[in-house]
Amino acid sequence: MPSEKKPTTVYVGMSADLVHPGHLNILREARKLGRVVVGLLTDRAIASYKRLPHMTFEQRKEVVENLKGVDEVVAQETLDYVPNLEAFRPDYVVHGDDWRQGVQKQTRQRVIDTLAQWGGELVEVPYTPDVSSTQLNRSVRSFGTTPGRRLGLLRRLLDAKPMVRLMEAHNGLTGLIVENVVREEAGQRVEFDGMWLSSLTDSTAKGKPDIEAVDVTSRMQTLSDIVEVTTKPILYDADSGGRPEQFAFTVRTLERFGVSGAVIEDKVGSKRNSLYGTEVAQAQASISDMAEKIQVGNRAKLTTEFMIIARIESLILGQGQDDALERAQGYIEAGADGILIHSCQRTVDEVAEFGRRYQQLAHRVPLIAVPSSYNETHEKALEECGVNVVIYANHLLRSAYPAMVNTAQSILEHRRSKEADDQLLSIKDILSLVPEGDWL
Repeated sequence: MPSEKKPTTVYVGMSADLVHPGHLNILREARKLGRVVVGLLTDRAIASYKRLPHMTFEQRKEVVENLKGVDEVVAQETLDYVPNLEAFRPDYVVHGDDWRQGVQKQTRQRVIDTLAQWGGELVEVPYTPDVSSTQLNRSVRSFGTTPGRRLGLLRRLLDAKPMVRLMEAHNGLTGLIVENVVREEAGQRVEFDGMWLSSLTDSTAKGKPDIEAVDVTSRMQTLSDIVEVTTKPILYDADSGGRPEQFAFTVRTLERFGVSGAVIEDKVGSKRNSLYGTEVAQAQASISDMAEKIQVGNRAKLTTEFMIIARIESLILGQGQDDALERAQGYIEAGADGILIHSCQRTVDEVAEFGRRYQQLAHRVPLIAVPSSYNETHEKALEECGVNVVIYANHLLRSAYPAMVNTAQSILEHRRSKEADDQLLSIKDILSLVPEGDWL
């Protein structure tokens, strides 16, 4: 008997975060050619060149599996099609013709070259006019987000990206800066992944010292201002967290706001900023006391998404690497979801040494660094040290203050504001920072 002919396989790669008529048109054309296998880009693949998708991979997979004409959905782990093409050896790849130029041009050529190895063919469908995923995503973001959706974003980012980048925000305006400032580099988006709600900048913006003089209720007002106008994840600086029962209350409050996690430091007594180092008296909590606070926080939280991160002050206080590593192990055993290693040295050396030793632990959680003092260190070098999250902890406030002082001095000197014009936004620009249409 003649052998059965192998069905024609058609491969379609897509993100499918927001399915629109352009996607459906490509699937229709693919279906005419044979059995359709959709290579669905994972969160990691998408996050390598643009913002994390609104829906998780599992949610997007469920949607695509139920689209008419789709026979199978498989994960595409990279932007590069080649690994999946070599695995499935499709007869056709179907794609919109919009990738002939720009950043995807090289990807397209690799697809053509790979298909040629077994006589496969690239079929390009004319781009559907007046449909843009970027514009659709922008429209969705304009409606904001919900606490529940925002809450789990930091964990998703940690799963999807080798390095997560956070910038401090201390009011709604700085939140908008972190939300919207983007650079395009070689066709890829470079942006901040989320916000750090720093106790230092929150206190300073209110004209108060960084000694926990601003209470949790006041800090929640700042948080409220930020969550109203942003969608990215927020990590909250909880200082020592207070007494365990106070920290439990803070955890519940932060969860209601949709905050992704809280960082608590292992210090006791009157709060002094860590960057003073050993210049001022600062006492470190015992491992058992810190572990108890972590456990209380974990019992208090209502979700699995909320993260409790332990900040280790051993290097700040001159206690050395062994002490820092012992604390990291103890805090992880107590249920810490992340470790923040702090240093006030001018070089990255002691953080790098901690990272090297930390990577040898059998059980690890994400490692976080705050390169305020060792600011010559590139993110890539931190990533090589095993750091998963970098926090730029106070830079927007530090840049705003000198600019405001210069403007005030100029007006006093010249008795008018004309000379300060080149340092200022125009009235028109400041009115357009938050367009009224976004709220209607």
